[in-house]
Parts: sequence; C-alpha cells; structure tokens
Amino acid sequence: MTHLHLDSIVKRYDSFTALKGVSLEVKRGEFLCFLGPSGCGKTTLLRVIAGLDPQSEGRVTLDGRDVSRQPPSARNYGIVFQSYALFPNLTVAKNVAYGLKLDRAATKARVDELLALVGLPESGPKYPGQLSGGQQQRVALARALAPSPGLLLLDEPLSALDARVRGHLRQQIKDLHRRLGITTIMVTHDQEEALTMADRIVVMNHGVIDQVGTPDEIYRHPATPFVADFVGAMNFLPGIAGEDGVVHVGDARLHSNSDLAPGAAVTVCLRPEDVVARHQNGANRIEATIEALEFIGPFHRARLHAPELGSHRLTADFSANLVRDLDLVIGGRLPVMLPRERLRVFPVA
Repeated sequence: MTHLHLDSIVKRYDSFTALKGVSLEVKRGEFLCFLGPSGCGKTTLLRVIAGLDPQSEGRVTLDGRDVSRQPPSARNYGIVFQSYALFPNLTVAKNVAYGLKLDRAATKARVDELLALVGLPESGPKYPGQLSGGQQQRVALARALAPSPGLLLLDEPLSALDARVRGHLRQQIKDLHRRLGITTIMVTHDQEEALTMADRIVVMNHGVIDQVGTPDEIYRHPATPFVADFVGAMNFLPGIAGEDGVVHVGDARLHSNSDLAPGAAVTVCLRPEDVVARHQNGANRIEATIEALEFIGPFHRARLHAPELGSHRLTADFSANLVRDLDLVIGGRLPVMLPRERLRVFPVA
C-alpha cells in the first residue's frame, strides 16, 4: 500500500527552483533513501514532506489524506536532524519524553521502553553533554519514535559521526526499522549508507529524480551517466555506436547490448570490479599494461593502459588473492576482458 504520495512537487525560492515537478510514491513500511550531492534538493523535499517548508506547487498525500497545506503537527511523523537538536538542559529521559501527552507512569514506561530499544537503558538520568555523538543520535531517534509516528524522517542523521560509529549506528537503525516496520525516509549524500540501508533509493540531481530503484538496480543498472558516476566507481570511455551493439572505443570493437543507432556518439560505462583479469579468448578481450597498483585492503585498484583504447585509461579492481596468485606488478602485461553484459552505453547528450 502507498503510505506517501508526492504529486508534481515544485519548490521555488524567489528566482531559484529547488524542486522541479517531483512525483514519487512511498510504500508502507519501506526504508527509502534520498541520495544525491549537496544542493540537489533532497533535504528540501524532506522538509516539504514534513511541512517545514511548504511546496510552491503540487500535492502531498499522507495515508490517503491531502496534507499539502497542513501544518507539521497534523502529519504524524517523527524527525531526526543531523545536529541531534537535543535540549542540553534536560535529561535524556526528559528529552525523549518531550511532546508525550501521557500520565507520569505511562510516560516513564514509554521512555524506558524506547531507551532500551536504542540500547541506552541506563542513560535516562544523564544529560546530552555526558553522551558521545552516537549516543546522542540514538536519543534523538528515541525521541522521534516516542509518539509512535506513522512516518520517520531522517535528515543526514549519521554525517557528523566518525566512520566506526556511523557503521554501527547504521546497522542499529536498519534493525530498528525491521522490528518496528515504520515507513522511513532518510536523506543522505553517502552512497554506502544508501546502498546498505535502503529498500529503494531515490537518486536526485538538480531538483529532479534521476532514478528510483533497489540498491542493486541503482548500482548495476544506472539509468543515466550521472547515476553511474555518483553511485560507486565507474570507468567512462567515449566511443561511437556501430552495428549490432558494437561500440568503437579507440581501435577496440566492444560488443554490448546497446541498441543505439550506428554513428551515435556514446559513453561506455563499466565498474572497475567487472574487469576480468587474465582472460585468454573471446569478445571484448584487450591487452593491457599495469601502470599503477593501489592497495586498498581486501582489493587492489589497478590503472591499466590498453593501446586499443587510445589515450583512455581503465581502472580495475582485483582481489588481493588474485593479485598474489597472478603476481601482478606495475609494468606487467595483463589480458583483460570487458564483459558484454556489464557494459552500460549512454548516448552523449
């Protein structure tokens, strides 16, 4: 069932248009991520949903109700901001209880339940300044969940935390979502967060949606060159479309599943991890020389020079085991294959 429906949302600030006719359906109980670079409109869209920054045009429907002109208090959501927004002069328990309209016993029971839920059962008497950043963010999450909202909005909630805490809290939020089943929308510019947490990702660029899909769809089948570039590492090779899906890149004839008209200028995209090393025969096989080899823990990132591709370099990711087994070194020669089914071919705009 659809929980939230956005219909042709436009948001203007004087002469600047931040959102340009955005339409979207959010399913009940799903975890959705708005992903994109700074200034793409993702936070503005979240604020429109929340009623904190009403749209200039369009309609917001929540649970079947048109709330387009309703105040935030009428929209039944909880929100967690990047800055936590906790009251420093109130204890953790009072922060979580803020806004609850229950009697004293019921309020205490609800606060205790939520602090246990976010893994801070003993922190009620403490003040926010006595907690770490990750703990403060969990308190903010508990406060947002306190009134049992139908929708949870997260505005870059992890960006101020260090990598280790961010990874831990990311898993906690996802686990909470699975347990509570609450419809959740999170804004992030971190592709790893979106790929690991979301049921679906909404990739935004310049006030419009470029693509909506599951993490696998977004990563494996980007709909535009922008999505291909923004989500994950990618090789971009300029070429010319030929007959029967062949693309000419330099002197190489790469077979692809493209159906673009022959003669069209194209960009060929390929993930570094999809480059196959030490391939002996078959289509899309090229000879390359290893120009650089960068150690990145479980894998090595290689820069390859293949004369057939002209002046364009190819980036490839090889596992540490493969590098060891093949004794790959800078200056060594290596036949590689560019799998036909992994090539994404886009027309040049």
